[in-house]
Amino acid sequence: MDTFLRELGLFAPAIVFNIYFAAASIPLGFVMAIFLALGKNSANPLLSRLSRGYIYAFRGSPLFIQFFMIYSLTLSFNISLWKPLDISWFVLHPLFIGPLVLVLNTAAYTADIFYGALRAVPRGEIEAARAYGMSRTQQFRQVVWPNLIRLAWPAYTNEVVFLFHATAIVYFALPVIGQQKDVMITAKELFERDYNAFLHFSVAALYFLAVSLVVFFFCGLVYRRLMRHMPAAPGMRFAPKWMR
Repeated sequence: MDTFLRELGLFAPAIVFNIYFAAASIPLGFVMAIFLALGKNSANPLLSRLSRGYIYAFRGSPLFIQFFMIYSLTLSFNISLWKPLDISWFVLHPLFIGPLVLVLNTAAYTADIFYGALRAVPRGEIEAARAYGMSRTQQFRQVVWPNLIRLAWPAYTNEVVFLFHATAIVYFALPVIGQQKDVMITAKELFERDYNAFLHFSVAALYFLAVSLVVFFFCGLVYRRLMRHMPAAPGMRFAPKWMR
């Protein structure tokens, strides 16, 4: 038990980095995804194709490769651009590159979720808003967006959890600086000391499960708030039938 508690303490500082990567990526990815979804749904063919191309590129390639490609691209500008501007310490830092790649990746996946929800918004409600004399901005704010977010929220919750899980590979693709080690790098280093894979990776998994549970809980609260106008689902009731 002491070993297990000591192990929990060793991983506690590391999970902060995973939470940071997810927390820094989710808001920006969310906003970017809205514009990509609207672009994909746009009647402008250029805008629609650009959005579709972006989504396809990031959904069609592994996240691990995206980390390598974007880090290598950023590194190639170091001598000519970042160093003269004296910002290489910031631009090449994993705490900047990590969230940057995660934002670009999650925006593509979230955009497709939002696009699907956008296509599922009842046409009758939009036509009613138009007949009522609402402007396009009012239609989006009062009719399209509330429907879109309600429809997309369960799938978006999964995307948030997937994004958090994806933070496990950040330091496998980017350099580790000092003691900035996430959960998976910590587990890997401990495993290389004593080869006790079951203990180290089980504790790492427990941390991921705990944070995922928190995400599901808070996203569930938001979903309940979004659906507050709908009748509550009947609760479970114990009513055995003793005789048929």
